[in-house]
Amino acid sequence: MLREVRAGRYVTPLREGGSLPGLVEGDDGSLYVAKFTGAAQGRKALVAEVVAGELARRLGLRVPELVSVEVDPVIALGEPDERVQELVKASRGTNLGLAFLPRALGFDPLGFPVEPLLAGRVLWLDALIGNVDRSWRNPNLLVRQGELWLIDHGASLIFHHNWPRAAASVHKPYDASDHALLRFAPQLAAADAELAGLVTGDVLSEVLALVPDAWLDGEPGFDSSDAVREAYVAQLAERVSGSRDWLPEVAA
Repeated sequence: MLREVRAGRYVTPLREGGSLPGLVEGDDGSLYVAKFTGAAQGRKALVAEVVAGELARRLGLRVPELVSVEVDPVIALGEPDERVQELVKASRGTNLGLAFLPRALGFDPLGFPVEPLLAGRVLWLDALIGNVDRSWRNPNLLVRQGELWLIDHGASLIFHHNWPRAAASVHKPYDASDHALLRFAPQLAAADAELAGLVTGDVLSEVLALVPDAWLDGEPGFDSSDAVREAYVAQLAERVSGSRDWLPEVAA
């Protein structure tokens, strides 16, 4: 399981995007960007955040620490925005937190060069998980002290929104035409040679074990949270095996 913290104080809403995340202070004294189960994207967006983020970490990419945040709606009583109060009220229990990165800046492709191999690694991960939200319009990347950090993976793993048809999407090609790092000539073949062998069944099982039961319980077509975990593992293991014909073609 993810490390657990309890939200002691709601600091401020973060109004970028549609899910209305909030900056909260945990009972450990640290700040976290909280993403709530009551948001429109629901708990599957949080599952995708954990699976994609923790897989990225195991591939050597930088991702803020992910924690489970226990929320009592009372923390938002002082927030004047009724939408925030309603969101937090609908999110009682286990939510997701990303460690807040002070002094981090939003990625600007015109102001921060990315090495081709690193660009290839990020693109390879996004192709594996089907991340549709790493475009030049909305990179979901941060730069802190000269280092690139990956955030916001809730729009990945689209297959889990329709499990009966998930197997049909295993070899679905990834569209990289709008990818934020395409301009840096990503070395995708080198990244593939380096990373594909790291995504083993054991690694995928380790990552899925971090997803709280509360976000998996009651999934239609499955009799347990562990059965859902096994379906994620099988889907991603099958995608990464074989010829990986889902990888995009990029200019050398």
